[in-house]
Amino acid sequence: MSQYNLDEPVPPLHVSPQLSDDDRRQLVRWMITAREFDHAMIRLYRQGRALGGVYAQIGNEATSVGASYALDRSRDVIFPMHRDIGMHFVFGAPLDGLMLNFMARQGSSMRGTDGTGHYADPARRIYGNISHLAAMMPVAAGFALAARMRKENIVVLTTIGDGGSNVGEFHEAMNFAAVQKLPLLVIIENNQYAYSTPRELEYACERLSDRAIGYGCPGVTIDGTDVELVYDTVRDYAQRARAGEGPALIECVTMRMRGHAEHDDFRYVPRQMLAYWEKRDPLARYEAFLVEHRIADQETISRWHAEIAQQITSAIDRALEQPFPPAEEAFRNVFV
Repeated sequence: MSQYNLDEPVPPLHVSPQLSDDDRRQLVRWMITAREFDHAMIRLYRQGRALGGVYAQIGNEATSVGASYALDRSRDVIFPMHRDIGMHFVFGAPLDGLMLNFMARQGSSMRGTDGTGHYADPARRIYGNISHLAAMMPVAAGFALAARMRKENIVVLTTIGDGGSNVGEFHEAMNFAAVQKLPLLVIIENNQYAYSTPRELEYACERLSDRAIGYGCPGVTIDGTDVELVYDTVRDYAQRARAGEGPALIECVTMRMRGHAEHDDFRYVPRQMLAYWEKRDPLARYEAFLVEHRIADQETISRWHAEIAQQITSAIDRALEQPFPPAEEAFRNVFV
């Protein structure tokens, strides 16, 4: 693919005037947690211990962490996609609970019936992904409408991939949210591929954010590998939504550096394209930024990786001590 010029310089990262150095250290720790969690889940999948699909977000950490960190976690709500584990961590999802879910063990919130990210945790204001992508967007819009009727001044954020943004429910939800001026922020994670379909076969518009014109709401396309740029963009549109000015469509251009899920070998992606995006790895770039600006040194960053990896390993060990749920659990909440 000629458009992926490996000699093209990587642009400098955006520096947010809103963030302190403590914020920056927290952001990178959340991004490390998401990356190390994905590495652990990939290993568990290969061992046959992670049940269901494993949808790594490697390459998307800046979008999920930056966007959720920009919200008010005491009142705002997220409807994350299956590839948004960073959002779960920012909103307080515990490692032990996630491991019980992903390994389908007794005590998990899904009672062993699902091993992926479809769970909801209302106490932490996390509402679960619906497997038919875009199907959760009308639910998110409905939540925003109900909150306004209850006079709750909140913002609802939901995410969708480039492929899911072509589904009818996406357009219906965006149109409804714009007409009603709902406090709904929609992030399109443009991962360059919808499963194995490249972007040039998905849509004809130059930018997915251009669709916002038709809905009558703001739209913007940004570098989804730049965590502080994502943070500032979502923060600005969240303030606008909270003031009653309606929804926004934010296209974060990223690249998932794994297949659609771990069963997908990713062979269809050109190697030059992967090499191009490898140079724009959101975690490596942000770690280098922190070192360059003396916000954290490399030794500290390496220690954070090791500590977080050990915390994840300990959570895996605790989950493995739990049995699988009894077979009768499969019949709970089944209508027929």
